[in-house]
Amino acid sequence: MRPWPELGWALFRLLMVASFSQAKESVCMQRGDPENPQLSRDGDIILGGMFSFHSSWNDRKDTYMQKPLPLQCTSLNSREFRVAQAMLFAIEEINNSTDLLPGVSLGYKMYDTCGSIAQSIKVALALMNGNQIIFTAPEAPCTKPAQVQAIIGETSSSPCMAIATVIGPFYIPMISHLATCACLSDKTKYPSFLRTIPSDYYQSRALVYLVKYFGWTWVGAIRTNDDYGNKGMATFTETAQQLGICLEYSVSFFRTDPYEKIQKIIDIIKASTSKVIVGFLSHFDMDVLLHEFSLNNLTGYQWVGSESWIFDSQTAKMDIHHILDGAIGLYIPKSHVTGLKEFMLNVKLLNSSNNDLFTEFWEALFNCKFKELKSTAENPRECTGHEDLTGVQNSFTDMSLMPMFNNVYKGVYAVAHALHNILNCNKTCEKNVQLDPFMVKELFKFEDNIYEVYFDENGDPAAKYEIINWQPRKNGIVEFVTVGLYDASLSPGKQLTLQNNSLIWARNSKQVPVSVCSEKCPPGTRKVLQKGRPVCCYDCIRCAEGEISNTTDSVTCLRCPPEFWSNERRDTCIKKEAVFLSYEEIMGALLTAASLFGTCMTTGVALIFFKYRKTPIVRANNSELSFLLLFSLTLCFLCSLTFIGQPSEWSCMLRHVAFGITFVLCISCVLGKTMVVLMAFRATRPGSNVQKWFGPTQQRLCVTSFTLIQLIMCIIWLTVSPPFPFKNFKEFKDKITLECALGTSVGYWAVLGYIGLLSVLCFIFAFLARKLPDNFNEAKFITFSMLIFCAVWITFIPAYVSSPGKFSVAVEIFAILASSFGLLICIFFPKCYIILLKPERNTKKNMMGKGAPRPPS
Repeated sequence: MRPWPELGWALFRLLMVASFSQAKESVCMQRGDPENPQLSRDGDIILGGMFSFHSSWNDRKDTYMQKPLPLQCTSLNSREFRVAQAMLFAIEEINNSTDLLPGVSLGYKMYDTCGSIAQSIKVALALMNGNQIIFTAPEAPCTKPAQVQAIIGETSSSPCMAIATVIGPFYIPMISHLATCACLSDKTKYPSFLRTIPSDYYQSRALVYLVKYFGWTWVGAIRTNDDYGNKGMATFTETAQQLGICLEYSVSFFRTDPYEKIQKIIDIIKASTSKVIVGFLSHFDMDVLLHEFSLNNLTGYQWVGSESWIFDSQTAKMDIHHILDGAIGLYIPKSHVTGLKEFMLNVKLLNSSNNDLFTEFWEALFNCKFKELKSTAENPRECTGHEDLTGVQNSFTDMSLMPMFNNVYKGVYAVAHALHNILNCNKTCEKNVQLDPFMVKELFKFEDNIYEVYFDENGDPAAKYEIINWQPRKNGIVEFVTVGLYDASLSPGKQLTLQNNSLIWARNSKQVPVSVCSEKCPPGTRKVLQKGRPVCCYDCIRCAEGEISNTTDSVTCLRCPPEFWSNERRDTCIKKEAVFLSYEEIMGALLTAASLFGTCMTTGVALIFFKYRKTPIVRANNSELSFLLLFSLTLCFLCSLTFIGQPSEWSCMLRHVAFGITFVLCISCVLGKTMVVLMAFRATRPGSNVQKWFGPTQQRLCVTSFTLIQLIMCIIWLTVSPPFPFKNFKEFKDKITLECALGTSVGYWAVLGYIGLLSVLCFIFAFLARKLPDNFNEAKFITFSMLIFCAVWITFIPAYVSSPGKFSVAVEIFAILASSFGLLICIFFPKCYIILLKPERNTKKNMMGKGAPRPPS
């Protein structure tokens, strides 16, 4: 059973409902306890204000057995009180103006949200509905216009999202001065939300560009665990990945988190290798963390801060251990509101002596206590209410947050201008106009060039930030120095401007900190990612031969063009050395000398033969063929010179054709001489007419025919697919081999095979005639010369195929010279020996021998 007090209360409510239901008038009343504003003033039009006069609250444990107790707010926040003063100042200016809203007075209702989302929603409903009991006719609905026409505040993004969701369907404008979450730009969810501070869509990217500007690719991140921190850091992370910046860690924190959470964050920072920390934190959370960081001596880290704390003098005052020295971050541009500072400093408690909020702030400002109180260490004296703020130096008198106050000031003026247009104000205003449906549309049209404020289609102002640097001075005071500017309206390359020479970094250093997972890869190397680690962690691998990288941190090495090769440092492609058998190098010079020496020897032999042309040994075995053979040997020696030097179109065709024709001419002469020897002795048989069919004419015709066949094959070769100069890039990696391509290998091997065929025939005939009776059987020497000739060219084939580049040319030249020397020495040196050294043997009788037939002359 229910206890009697509860039953009595239920019975009383039932009776009240019954009595009112029988009345002629019905009652509209708010459910729950009424919310009373901390600061209020009546006026023709009421503006709402929502500020966190307290930054935290005591946790309560609801039993759900009784009505929850009111929220107990703690941690007085003087910054929010000054924000409220900026709103009061703007309202006072407008009410005293004859140009703006003439004849219309603005009132206000300001509430304390304590930074709580639940409290913020409760306050928003109070601003919309009011606390009055309204009597209406029974058939009339309990509806009425909203109590306020616009709401100024809240400071944080998460409460703003909750409030804007509640008031959006009623088109009550909400203008925040510091809620920066990019999500609030979504007009489908928050149709009546506007702000006078840029969206974090721009701030997060600006922070990434700032980090990238200083070359920090390995950073840590701490964010507030709410919509402001989480969504802002999500945008930062996404943009950072696009620009090649990696987060070693990213942790969240909220000021009500237990100590264990803070200690875990400290351990993560100590174990990290990054030297830069991006703090996307509210100033409340930064103040809590700063205290713990100081106890753990977390100094030497370079901080990059968001606008919420980077310009907060209270945070700077708390940093007695210089944790944040050299911090750099973004803040809204500096501004000045004429008369606002004086308005704040001239606030007197006597004018609002019945207000608990003023009382609480006054006691905190002057460290005193109202009412009777014995002097203690905490409260050394009693407040009189006549204390003067002039000359007092504390967080309340610090005007460094004037840009934020200016945002509130601009928000109030934006509402006033919208009301001015809706009420059709000229000298007077039409007060009977319905305001609710039109206010938001008029605010989106608002643009003021004087205060540089306007709202785009998302309710956001233009994105412009000053870059702030914390610079400690000798007196221990931190000065917020503007060192640059970020303007999102400019082109990408011009958005960020910095004055590097005026920056101070962590530990009061003038040197830009280095925070990278891996050092930059110099030119000549490429990045190879370390397995299982972020893309910023990599090893630098030297480019392979023939590849280069000419930029720092190159991901790939570029292969040099075919005619180029990488230098020793692998950062530049240099032109490959052209390699060919030249006259200047030793091997080319030696082969040239050998060729000229062979030519001279052949010429010398020809001169000897010409001088002794009447002698029997010269006349023997057809002297005409001997001179023709010497001539062809001279051409053979000289044709080797066409293989030396840089290949050209003509030299490539000449060298192979000359080689083929001259050698066929040479072998044809040898073959003719061999056949002369063989046929001469065959002619001694009875009834033989061989000599008739193989006289000098037939010998000339035989040589001509054999040579003509080779000439025809060469002409066909040159016509179908002639040899041509060719750059061989495959033979050597770092060199270009200039050589003559065969055009068609069939032509080359046909020419060479034809020479081989004639050589084999010549060898066979000489071998058959080697034992014929003669004191000077030339067939023996021809056999030996052909043996050398065939041996040279048989060994030439594998040597030619296996030799690289210019050495294959040298092998071919060597084969030409060796075979030419073999023919010259084996065939003509024995005769020269007899002519010059044994002239007594150079007689017809000695040449013929006993019973030997006389060979044709």
